[in-house]
Amino acid sequence: MSRVYIPIPISGIEEEKEQPSLTYKLDLDTGHIVGKVDGLEAVNQFILKALLTPRFHCLVYDNQYGSEIKDTVTDESATEELIRAEIPRLVEDALLCDGRILKVYDFEFEFNEDSCNVHFTADTIYGTTEVEEVI
Repeated sequence: MSRVYIPIPISGIEEEKEQPSLTYKLDLDTGHIVGKVDGLEAVNQFILKALLTPRFHCLVYDNQYGSEIKDTVTDESATEELIRAEIPRLVEDALLCDGRILKVYDFEFEFNEDSCNVHFTADTIYGTTEVEEVI
């Protein structure tokens, strides 16, 4: 049995290129597409949409997309201590599946009667962004 040697030219191999993050800009209040966004603005839109989308509830998304925040904080047994302990983990789980987001940190909580304002910082490949969301 003879071996066949097929040379593969190394000069034909291209370096991996960064994929653009250009996407449709969504008006989350009306649900309409209102243009396009790229870069940090596209990442900010992803962050809000991923946090607002319940994981496992929308069949168009795989099991990596969305968050379990709403299910956790609306549970009758959810206390301030549970929310403070679980929200950072749930946010990281929802966001770090996107390669554009490098790190989330500096979580701060402000509890009101029936809601909680969560503020955190996210390092992305486009820079740092501050996120504030009401849960």
